[in-house]
Amino acid sequence: MRRTRMRHEEGIFEPNMTPLIDVSLVLVVILMVATPLAFQPSIAVQRAAQAARRAAIVASAERIEITILSPEMVLVNRNEILRSSLSALLKPLLDASASKIVVIRCEDGVSHGAFVGVLDDAKACGASQIAVVGG
Repeated sequence: MRRTRMRHEEGIFEPNMTPLIDVSLVLVVILMVATPLAFQPSIAVQRAAQAARRAAIVASAERIEITILSPEMVLVNRNEILRSSLSALLKPLLDASASKIVVIRCEDGVSHGAFVGVLDDAKACGASQIAVVGG
């Protein structure tokens, strides 16, 4: 008589789900963090050399210059005004301007919130391009 061996192969018939779940959760977290960033408005930044070439073409009389002196005071085209009345003055100036370019300078010691507030006011009043000048 011949002896036959019954051979039972033991194998893994169920996949290990732990790595699949880990990778899926990491992807969900990345998408949750990245999605709001895709919908936020951004500030376009150009290199100084490119901006300088373009600035030579545009006459300085066509642009509106704002210097932030403090959170309460700003200079608009070298005229000192209160920060609270900036929008009322800026809207007619931008309506009369053909290029609608605003150049913003900021003194040392001015808070980031005051700076961003002036940027938002310029955008809200209709500025098509906003240049930030340092120094």
